[in-house]
Amino acid sequence: MSDESHYKNNPLHGLGLKDLLTELVSYYGFDILYAYLHINCFNKNPSIDSSVKFLKKTDWAREKLEAFYMYTYKSFPKASDEQFQLPPRDRIVPEGQTAGEPAELSLEDAERLREKRAKKAAEYDSRSNRNYRPKRNHSYTSSHSGSKSSDPWAKWKDKP
Repeated sequence: MSDESHYKNNPLHGLGLKDLLTELVSYYGFDILYAYLHINCFNKNPSIDSSVKFLKKTDWAREKLEAFYMYTYKSFPKASDEQFQLPPRDRIVPEGQTAGEPAELSLEDAERLREKRAKKAAEYDSRSNRNYRPKRNHSYTSSHSGSKSSDPWAKWKDKP
């Protein structure tokens, strides 16, 4: 299969970042984009031009936006594990899969999702910290010649 047919099956092929962002902002608005993606360029003084400038410089943010476009706005099925390792512009959408209707999103749903993620993160943290044992606080006083130095490197001074 040629590279051309691979790219032909990607909805991002031939779509500029400014056009992509304009399409998303006109449908969802900056407030929804910020609520779901947590990218500050959509929150602090948002504009298409300043957001495009930031997204061009920041790979992780651009890839996050492109994945949002493909899987939330265009409603393509999630990528396979192998394809997920690639940036969204390099992913291949299997033959026969077409874009669906954009997902209906709301600020209330975004808040519920944020709370759910925070709860899951807290559970993960509590599970991973269960087996954690902090190091005991050892006193670094030297016992060699009765020295009461608190310097752990001072032992060399006590050797005869």
